[in-house]
Amino acid sequence: MSMNKNKKFALVIGILIALIFTTFLVSLNLGSLSIEPMDVIKTLIGQGSKSQEIAIFKLRLPRIVIGILVGTALATAGTILQGVTKNDLADSGILGINSGAALFVVVYIYLMNGNVYDGISNTTIFTMPIVALTGAIFGAFLIYMLAWKNGISSSRLLLIGIGINVAFTSILTIFQLKFTTQEFNRVMAWTSGSIWGSNWKYVMAVLPFIIIFMALTIYKSRYLDALNLGDEVATGLGIEVEKERRKLIVYAVILAGVATSVAGSIGFLGLVAPHIARKLVGPKHKKLIPAAALVGTLILLVADTISRNLIAPMEIPVGIVVAIIGVPYFIYLMLAE
Repeated sequence: MSMNKNKKFALVIGILIALIFTTFLVSLNLGSLSIEPMDVIKTLIGQGSKSQEIAIFKLRLPRIVIGILVGTALATAGTILQGVTKNDLADSGILGINSGAALFVVVYIYLMNGNVYDGISNTTIFTMPIVALTGAIFGAFLIYMLAWKNGISSSRLLLIGIGINVAFTSILTIFQLKFTTQEFNRVMAWTSGSIWGSNWKYVMAVLPFIIIFMALTIYKSRYLDALNLGDEVATGLGIEVEKERRKLIVYAVILAGVATSVAGSIGFLGLVAPHIARKLVGPKHKKLIPAAALVGTLILLVADTISRNLIAPMEIPVGIVVAIIGVPYFIYLMLAE
């Protein structure tokens, strides 16, 4: 039996990777400069023309890599939060983690150079993940404190999370009103989620965080399995429930915060990806986390490809495209409860 399960898991992962790769090639060849799939592959191995190289290596590739990192981080954060709260509707967007991160970044840009358009200095790029993290941790901490009442109940956590989310978003709007129109548009696109940090510097700024905390999460995946059995059982298995839960929440917050620092707040991704993955590979977190990460990546890359090309040369914020995919699913989940 277990052999079959592993085969099925390998198959699912294989198909997801193939789909991601296909989307990756399509995404690389679509855009203002259309490049044939074969030329994309040629360019990747260094046989392309100058303009193809610039389009691919400078513009599209970093954006896709950021897409992969953000999709992975948000899906993993969602998986952790759903596991920890034992609530299918938990996700970093709903829990005010993304809006906390977004708020801090917007305020930071406002204080640092106020002018978003003159390009953001290198120091800002590398400090942005840290600022977003601070915001995410602040948001999560606030929610955790307010929801704490001799333990954490997941419904209380969600309701307070939604409340904090609204509060943060309102403060964000106040700050947005202080920007000039141009900056306002930029920040708006950012808060509705768009992969705008698409150059290699942003990749380098967030990559270490995402790799380290993904690895830690997979390493801790058995604790998520145990927490799903309920606190009593988990305690009986000799697990320090509150301590492990706190650690896992911190991982989720860091992943979501770092993702937000380069892609603004993309909601629903962290909600939908774990669900689809659960249908594909079942509830064991060791398999669920990688599968959810791939599903999240796939959704985000597809959404990003759509958002870049649907009304080109204009761009729709990718967060909106993800929401169009995610909201119906969210409603379906609510109704299926």
